[in-house]
Amino acid sequence: MLVELAIGDAYGAGFEYADPAFVTRHNTLEGYVRHPRHHGIRPGSYTDDTQMTLALAELRVSGAEWTPESVASAFVTAFHRDPREGYARGFQAFLGSVRTGAEFLARIRPDSDKSGAAMRASPAGLLPTADEVLHHTDVQARVTHDTPDGVASARAAALAVHYCHHGLGPVAEVGSWIADRLGSGVWARPWRGKVGSKGVMSVRAALTAVAAGGSLSSVLRACVAFTGDVDTVATVALAAASRSAEIRADLPPALVDGLENGPFGRDHLARLDTVLR
Repeated sequence: MLVELAIGDAYGAGFEYADPAFVTRHNTLEGYVRHPRHHGIRPGSYTDDTQMTLALAELRVSGAEWTPESVASAFVTAFHRDPREGYARGFQAFLGSVRTGAEFLARIRPDSDKSGAAMRASPAGLLPTADEVLHHTDVQARVTHDTPDGVASARAAALAVHYCHHGLGPVAEVGSWIADRLGSGVWARPWRGKVGSKGVMSVRAALTAVAAGGSLSSVLRACVAFTGDVDTVATVALAAASRSAEIRADLPPALVDGLENGPFGRDHLARLDTVLR
């Protein structure tokens, strides 16, 4: 799951808010694409979506208590050991200025309804029960996105992984199952058009791509074809789709081999995947 979502993030990063004509021309899965404007992100490099997911995955397997402070500490540690582009400018500066989880919590304004809590929610989805998924998701989401939509979008993203991982029904019905579980029909409504920065938008688009099924390649291409905040859409969608027995694992070797493989890259993600499940 972690390798697949990182591929989705890294591939989508080349197309984030790019011109639709650029997306149409280059969304071929033949390799990673350099973004026409964001030249600081090297093709094949993942962004904040994967780094924050990795932080939560490492926290889960560590056996440490799952608290707001431990979550915040995980984010701080992951950023300082491996600073990278992709974060919102203000949040990146904030992370650079704090050194502990306690300092993070004391200074953060957790009032965002954007996609940050949803993009990193997938590790909680592997837990045995939906109640455990929701508890772990709520704790991590409220550290930075303590708003109704910020928490709800993270819950939906984590539940999508849970549904696919445990085979709770046909992949086409993932949105309807989440809608019933969360008591909101919004998750069952297909997304169309450009994806903005709100968490609800990214997760609805991801659920639409996953519900179409097929293969990981078709899901990834569909995520990017929406245009807009597509790296987050692809991160959320590939996390869930990679756990579905219905969806064929066929990501091109060019994307698998081309994913960054430094100290916290592809091999590290793969090793962590084996213990996370």
